[in-house]
Amino acid sequence: MKIKGTFYVTTKTAMAAVFGQERWNSFMIKLAEKDNYFKNVIMSITLIPVEKLVVIFNEMCKEFFDGDYSQYMMFGKVGAKYALAPDGPYKSYLLSKDLKQFVDFALPKLWTTYFDGGVCTAKLENNIIHFKVNGVQFKHYYFEQCLMGYFQKAIKIFGKKTVAKQVKSLSSGDDELYFQYTIKDA
Repeated sequence: MKIKGTFYVTTKTAMAAVFGQERWNSFMIKLAEKDNYFKNVIMSITLIPVEKLVVIFNEMCKEFFDGDYSQYMMFGKVGAKYALAPDGPYKSYLLSKDLKQFVDFALPKLWTTYFDGGVCTAKLENNIIHFKVNGVQFKHYYFEQCLMGYFQKAIKIFGKKTVAKQVKSLSSGDDELYFQYTIKDA
């Protein structure tokens, strides 16, 4: 499975804003020394093997966060914040004013905007958003946390605060990825 380079570009932008462009550049030089893939220019349209994106995130956790892999959730949230901002590349996904339409149509479209594999469905029932992904062979717990954070932030940017819960995990041996987002104040 491959992911669109926008995920990398937004991460790079956020990390450079927080830690400085020089530190980011130094980080990428060291990363390229470890893995030749990162000697390539990565643009927003580049399709990156998801395994390579996880390498970046793992190394960022080591370099910038003292090995704290719980930062994956934050990576997802920051990615959504940048991508869905009023001047972000995917702001159009927020044009709907109807929560059900946003959940049923925009959330799965966001998945296919980034990933070239897997089938995503999302459904709003009562005050719970059910978000499922099938057909993905890539299994990595922290990457799942990144996805959960991204879609939780997307829902918040739409206007709804939620409590996120991972119900099923590919990395734990389940046959699908399944998140529930319980809407607060519903």
